[in-house]
Amino acid sequence: MDQGATAFAILAAILVLVPLLAIFAYLVIKGIGSVNLAFLTQTPKPPGEAGGGMANAIVGTGLILAIASVFGVPLGIGSGIYLAEYGRNRFGDFIRFTADVLNGVPSIVIGIAVYSLIVVRQKHFSAFSGGVALGIMMIPTIARATEEMLLMVPNVVREAAYGLGIPKWRTTLSISLRTASAGVITGCMLAFARVAGETAPLLFTAFGNQFWNLKLNQPTAALSLQVFTYAISPYDEWHKQAWAGALILIVMIVGAVAAVRLTTRGSLKGA
Repeated sequence: MDQGATAFAILAAILVLVPLLAIFAYLVIKGIGSVNLAFLTQTPKPPGEAGGGMANAIVGTGLILAIASVFGVPLGIGSGIYLAEYGRNRFGDFIRFTADVLNGVPSIVIGIAVYSLIVVRQKHFSAFSGGVALGIMMIPTIARATEEMLLMVPNVVREAAYGLGIPKWRTTLSISLRTASAGVITGCMLAFARVAGETAPLLFTAFGNQFWNLKLNQPTAALSLQVFTYAISPYDEWHKQAWAGALILIVMIVGAVAAVRLTTRGSLKGA
């Protein structure tokens, strides 16, 4: 029975990995030929002109995702802690319901909502509004993952801390959350990977930019936006660069997740 279950689990893992590896291999085949120093260091050329790159979009993607993480990760983890430790009431049920609904809301709807709340009031597109839109999308995933991981921590761990006179808030932060840190970090990475390739919300918020921009209150380029623009264009050169941009975006996501794993490996082993 155990061997059968193990074989089934291995088969399921292979069935998941094969399509992912096939997609990545196809991106490498289609996009690697356009990845060069100019692509990584130059801004886009005018329509129809050969050359140029997506350096501004690469930097813009990092900027927007950083804003989203600063906004979404603390709120998501905080919400998950509340749901797991204090949320066995009607208000907690309401938060869970809201999080589940937000998980199913199309990303373009969130983009339109942030457009109405921030862009219209500021009267201009901005990297900040793009980061807020992606951050909102991260919150429900992180909150539910954090809640589930904290609920898996045995109650005897909490009771032992209470027996030593440690208050509940300190037990939650220093013991329960640390014990569940591996799952919480995994939830954060899943949320990050989900929003990193979003285009629809950024169409209404960051909007895109053909030039360099590091200001939070100005329109900003992003790889997903640039890939979308190039993919629907009539120029073959832009189509090639769209494949290269998609490849760079995947590499950035994988690199960010791997960096988080390597950085937190020691603390996760300790937990």
